Amino acid sequence: MRNSLTVIWHYLRSFALIYLCLYAGVAVASLLPITIPGSIIGMLILFVLLALQILPAKWVKPASHLLIRYMALLFVPIGVGVMQYYEVLKAQFGPLVVSCFVSTLIVLIVVSWSSHLVHGERKIVGKSEAGKK
Repeated sequence: MRNSLTVIWHYLRSFALIYLCLYAGVAVASLLPITIPGSIIGMLILFVLLALQILPAKWVKPASHLLIRYMALLFVPIGVGVMQYYEVLKAQFGPLVVSCFVSTLIVLIVVSWSSHLVHGERKIVGKSEAGKK
């Protein structure tokens, strides 16, 4: 009995922490002058808390594993909702493909540039500067 109560407590705590980050993100989004979804800001808050080790990862692990396990099932309602707009998507197929291609290309360029800027050129251990000439 004690073990099952411990497991239930871990799940409740992890879901509560995830929802607290979500609602904090929604609150921050309502204060911002620009439109950013509260769920995205909440996810960033959770990331910062985990990255700075303010929030131990083991505290959110049970709920995150459960949500990831059933993630494909969570996309079914969204897919059905998108199919309601089939005619609109069919009429705008060309611009959608072009915008997806261009935005993907821009993301790849920005990520590669910023990665090169952050990481720079790596030196190979054992290779001297004289051998380069």
